[in-house]
Amino acid sequence: MRRREFIALFGGVAAVWPFRAHAQQHKKIPRLCFLTFDPGTAESPSPRFDAFFESLRELGYVNGQTLTLDYLSAKGRNELFPSLAADCVRLQADIIVVSTTPAAHAAKKATTTIPIVMGALGDPVGTKLVDSLARPGGNVTGMSLMASGLAAKRLELLKEALPGISRVLVLSYLVDPIAPLQVQALKEAAPSLGLTLQIQDIRTADDLPAAFDAGSRERCQGLLVTAESIFLVERARVTALAARHEFPAIYPFAEFVVDSGGLMAYHVIEPVLYRHAATYVDLILKGAKPSDLAVQQPSNVQLIINQRTAKTLGVTVAPSLLARADEVIE
Repeated sequence: MRRREFIALFGGVAAVWPFRAHAQQHKKIPRLCFLTFDPGTAESPSPRFDAFFESLRELGYVNGQTLTLDYLSAKGRNELFPSLAADCVRLQADIIVVSTTPAAHAAKKATTTIPIVMGALGDPVGTKLVDSLARPGGNVTGMSLMASGLAAKRLELLKEALPGISRVLVLSYLVDPIAPLQVQALKEAAPSLGLTLQIQDIRTADDLPAAFDAGSRERCQGLLVTAESIFLVERARVTALAARHEFPAIYPFAEFVVDSGGLMAYHVIEPVLYRHAATYVDLILKGAKPSDLAVQQPSNVQLIINQRTAKTLGVTVAPSLLARADEVIE
């Protein structure tokens, strides 16, 4: 090669090479803001969300390498969500994932442009987060727990398990928009089941002992807990109080029974929904619009009964219900 041609070739490479290196060096890593009620950190999220973060890793998103993760926890205080959602906007998040309805409302109010993915929320249509399940519209989509529809079914199952009960203590976190919808469904179902409801509004975990005391004074014979994050976070305390007051109970999450010894749970398999939520994150980061992704509902709801707890409480669960349970803990 002649010297002149070599200089010309090298000059062309030199002109392109720094540009490519510069482009690669400044390639933007997507930023995901995870907004939740549950305690945890980016390095150690709540185990409740293991399926979500495992699925993200399988899709190639590794915190600090191919993804920047901000895990923003309200630490059990719903009033912090507006400021946490504002932090997501200030951090210029590319996508926001929410695990509870108050967080979703705060995020939706904070931004109309950043995509918001629901991890597993109660009733996104009833709480006006989306226009419809098939066509969510706006910047919100994701997974639904169908909490409103399942609340009445839990009351039916409690009555079927314990036909002799007539008064039920209901614990609900009414500042969460999903809670009043469930309470309304329970009120509509109770008369036909011959049940009277003692509804206790829980604002903080410190309200729980007084709520159980009130249930005892009113001679409640069973307990139903609505599906808000505060109860899942405080499940050990809830189940301990239920045992102390000898209330047979039905819960909205499997962890109450499997981890904390509660009597029954009629629950959606949350890990499945969170795995799907991770695929929605992937699709959106690759260019899909939230408004084009239908909200997904659970395809399977399971009943778990803890017979050990039943024996401790001295109750006999109806055999017909035991036969239909998906899992019985002996």
